Amino acid sequence: MSNKLHIKKGDTVIVLSGKDKAKKGKVLSVIPKKEAVIVEGVAMATKHKKPRRQGDAGGIIHQETPIRACKVMHVCGKCGRPTRIGRQVLESGEIVRVCKHCAEII
Repeated sequence: MSNKLHIKKGDTVIVLSGKDKAKKGKVLSVIPKKEAVIVEGVAMATKHKKPRRQGDAGGIIHQETPIRACKVMHVCGKCGRPTRIGRQVLESGEIVRVCKHCAEII
C-alpha cells in the first residue's frame, strides 16, 4: 500500500463529496498513514475543553477533523479550476507537479 498522496500542505483544494461538498480551503496538514488531510474550514467538529489549570480557559472549541484525501481535488492557482495533477521532469532532472488543464507548474 502506497502512502504517497497527490495533495501537499499549503495546496488549495475543493471537497468532492460529503457534508462539505464544494467547499474550498487550504490544506493545513497531511496524514499519509491514514491517507487523510486536514482542510481549513472543512469537517468542523465541536470539542468541549475542560480547563486543566487555574486560570486556563475552558469552553466549546470548533476545530477541523481529517477527511480522506480521495475526497478532495487540487485547485490550480493559475486557471482556478479543480484539476488532476501530472508530473513532469525538467531538464535539470527535477520532477515537478503540473496542472492537467493549463500545464502550469504547481
